[in-house]
Formats: sequence, structure tokens, C-alpha cells
Amino acid sequence: MRYRKLGRSGLVVSEICLGTMTFGGDGFWKVIGALEQETVTKLVKSAFDKGVTFIDTADVYSNGLSEQVTGKAIKALPRDELVIATKVFGRMGAYGSAETPEAKRRYANPNLWGLSRKHIFDAVDASLKRLEVDHIDLYQVHAFDPATPLEETLSALDDLVRSGRVRYIGLCNFAAWQIAKALGVSERKELARFESLQMYYSIAGRDLEREVVPLAKEEELAILPWSPLAGGFLSGKFTRSSAPSDARRAAFDFPPVDKEKAYDIIDVMKEIGDARGVSVAQIALSWLLHQKHVTSVIIGAKSEAQLGDNIAATHVELSSDDLAKLDAASKLKPEYPGWMLDRQGGERLAGLS
Repeated sequence: MRYRKLGRSGLVVSEICLGTMTFGGDGFWKVIGALEQETVTKLVKSAFDKGVTFIDTADVYSNGLSEQVTGKAIKALPRDELVIATKVFGRMGAYGSAETPEAKRRYANPNLWGLSRKHIFDAVDASLKRLEVDHIDLYQVHAFDPATPLEETLSALDDLVRSGRVRYIGLCNFAAWQIAKALGVSERKELARFESLQMYYSIAGRDLEREVVPLAKEEELAILPWSPLAGGFLSGKFTRSSAPSDARRAAFDFPPVDKEKAYDIIDVMKEIGDARGVSVAQIALSWLLHQKHVTSVIIGAKSEAQLGDNIAATHVELSSDDLAKLDAASKLKPEYPGWMLDRQGGERLAGLS
């Protein structure tokens, strides 16, 4: 296991982060995973023993149950060796027609979600209580809130950092212009700035490279890919001729994937994996770990065998020829202004050392 700095901060995280979306299984979240406490505790301990010190959860995962079981699972581990991350934004509570009148009322209340100062302060205290910790190492906004000024959100997050309840802040699922604007607000007002970007990124979904990756490189922001196996599509179970009926994607086809292109990528990954005696999933994860702009890859698991297979990707070294084949199969189609920037900028840099 290798360890990398989180953005330009002094915090160091393992190159594999254990995601906890499969923990708990309350309501809608059962389609993703429903691991109970005993299994969760074993998985967390197994990951820690393999060098994983970075754990990511969210208040909305299983309506708080994921945070609860994660908190209990880390009790047997040294807290000062762990980096615990969670998130704020979404509604808490039941989904669907079986909601009680109270649940429906709370679900409709606009103050019970978003990134207002009120909700952030309420949510962080609730997360600390569920996790049974006195601070959160990385507190991430789970989405962009168009209803709340960035100044209000960043001021509230800065207060949390100054209070000691939160050590660092990060974001998820922002557009590049929103990230840039947030960084500008933090610099102008001397507030704690976002140090990490938790974003969807996989070899079958490289859209991040158009705008966000160049920004992250320029501003020294950590990239933490979620769903690195494209919601299980790159697990090795999916081929043109067969798709498992019990896979998560059968009930929850997310994130969106260009399946025909993904099958072409899987063919190349299988060829490389077979030659090395490793799984398709390990090749997909290793490709991400070979991207210099990636800090830590978030993996989920439903069993220790799956966890071990995913973590083993840290030992898979891809050659320059392997990377070239994978890039050729998965590269993005040129879009404007990208192709014009490359044409004019490349000409400008030509011949300069």
C-alpha cells in the first residue's frame, strides 16, 4: 500500500479508500448492499490490516446506518491512524410510498437538506454522534447547492474547521467552474479551501479529464474516484454474451455507461489481465492508480474475497504498452474547445524546454 498527500494539505491517505455504501442496507440502499455489523467490522479490520487507513461514508448512506456501523467497526482500531471522511447535503429519512406522515413532512422540509449554515451545523453534529467520534478528518459536500451562496457554505465549513470538529474539507460532483469559483471565494475571504474532489471516474467514464483534471492539477487538488468499476460493469462479470441477473446493475443501472464502448475496453483489460493472471477488476483499478492525478481510489466490497481482490490491484504494474492499449480503447472523443487548445497550445510549446 502506498500513501499520498491529500491535495496541497499535509494530510496523507492510503491509495485505496474503503467506501461504505454497502454497509447497513436501509430502504433504497439495499440494492447496493446490506452488510450487517459483524461483517462490516471484519471488512474494516481486514482492510486496515492490508494498509487501508482511509474510510469514506456519508450521512445519507442507508439513512445514517452506514455511519453508525462504521463508527462501531473502527472502535477496535487506533483512531489516530485513520482518516475518516463523511458527507453532507442530502435528505435523511425514508423513501417511497411506505413513508409515515412524519417522514413525509420531514422529507418536504427544505431546511433539512442542502448546504445552508443551518443544515451543515445540524448535519455535522448528527454525523459525529452516529460515528461516535469527536472529529471528522475530511468533511465533504455531497453536491453543489444552487439554492445557497457558496460564501455561506464555505464560511460555515471554515467555522467547523476552526472549531476542531472537522480537519479538512472536500467536495463531490461539482462542475469545473463551480470548483474554481469556490476556490476563489476561499482565497478572497481567507477561508478553509476544498482540498479534495470526490468524482465519478473510471476507465469507462473519463469525462473528468476534459475540465476537472486540468483544474485539479493546476490547483493541487486531490482526486478521489468513486465507482471505479462503473457500478460493477467493469468487475469482469459483464461481457457481450452474458450479464449476471443478480448483479447490482440489474436493479440499479448507475452510473451511466456507454456499454458498447465499455465492452471494447473490457476486451482489452481481459487480454492484459489473462496475461498477468489477474482479474479484469484489478486491471481497471490499476489503470486508475497509474493516473498521476489520482490520489486515492474508493472501493466498495460485500465480502473479504472481493475486498482482497480489489486491494490486490495495488500490486499490479502496467507497462507503457499496456497503458497505451488501454488508453486507445478508452480515450475521449475530442470536443471543442479542447481540440483547439491542444492545437494552438501545442504549437506554442513546440521547441520550448
